[in-house]
Amino acid sequence: MTITRRHALEMMGSTLAALQLAACGGGSSTPAPAPVSAPPPPPAGPVGAPVPGLNTLAASGKRRFGSAIASTPGNANAGSIQNPDYTAIIKGECGLVVPENEMKWQALRPSPSVYNFDRMDEIVRWAQANSLAVRGHTLLWHRPQWFPNWLNTYDYGANPVREAERLLTEHIRTVTGRYKGIIQSYDVVNEAIDHDRNAPIETSMSRAMGSPEAVLDLAFHTARAELPDAQLVYNDYMSWEPQHAKHNADVLRLLEGFRKRGTPVDALGIQSHIEIFAIDPATGNGPYAEREWRRFLDEVTGMGYRLLITEFDVKDKALPANIAQRDEKVADFARRYFEVMFDYDRHLDDILAWGMVDRFNWLQGFNPAKRADGLEVRGTPYDSTYRAKPLRDALAKVISAVG
Repeated sequence: MTITRRHALEMMGSTLAALQLAACGGGSSTPAPAPVSAPPPPPAGPVGAPVPGLNTLAASGKRRFGSAIASTPGNANAGSIQNPDYTAIIKGECGLVVPENEMKWQALRPSPSVYNFDRMDEIVRWAQANSLAVRGHTLLWHRPQWFPNWLNTYDYGANPVREAERLLTEHIRTVTGRYKGIIQSYDVVNEAIDHDRNAPIETSMSRAMGSPEAVLDLAFHTARAELPDAQLVYNDYMSWEPQHAKHNADVLRLLEGFRKRGTPVDALGIQSHIEIFAIDPATGNGPYAEREWRRFLDEVTGMGYRLLITEFDVKDKALPANIAQRDEKVADFARRYFEVMFDYDRHLDDILAWGMVDRFNWLQGFNPAKRADGLEVRGTPYDSTYRAKPLRDALAKVISAVG
């Protein structure tokens, strides 16, 4: 999800808005103590991806490792196909990529009658040239703030149900038709729940069609008709931290509704923007509710849904500034999370990071993730100088253990 995910999707389709003691001494004849400086970070490793890459390791478990990537024409200083240092990591570590923003409605559809596939096509061409698969994200982000402006104010006319159905089915058919035979897994619907109301979100489209469920069901039925063999995914940001228990319950209700109505949803995309929002004295790391999270996963897989990790990174807000300590804690927290997820190995498909390098990760511009000390969030496998971090090593060890 980024545009910068929930923060800067105004980057595309008309807007691409992306995302950023002194001490005084006293007048005593006793010499002031020397200032204490933080320990330096550990020696930097080499630039680039270690061998074997994460995708190679994941392949032993019959899954792929991938990452979000951007097109960003003309800007080599980004997590994009234009940046050779970044693409070297992607090519070394990944077997598939997903567009960070380029397939969202703002990017693809600047008006009701105009589509612009230039940026998405650039990513697909680059991926094909480098033997990388492509995931689709997303056919419908069902939130008004991520609709293009024209869709929020659209006049659905005298027969709003029919016009809304036409608008949605045309969009899905156009996008899936263009990439038929290339994209085999789609986040058909992204983040469709209003967690304050504990119910699916209302939009101009849902009001025209009579309910949010009518919109979501039509999106999946249309995608299935166009792509009978593709993996159709509902993608959302439930998680294992205690504060997400309500989100998890809301997602379960939505998934139960899909099954009751016969909506063709194959898998749940678990975004996995995991968060160290406080320190648990028992672990010395971020708190998490493992038993409740396993109960959630049991219910999801018990309904027959596959699982994907679609947007992994780590929010390190509560950790100390010291880089070595922070990197160690981030790696440990992620290791614990992935060990739980890999206990569902027979249900778990692809794993994707939401970017591979700290500098370009959406969390740098997402206010709730920003650190009070103003330091960079260190939540991806590589630091901003393109060097692998302990988080990358932790992923490699957990993925290897499963294969």
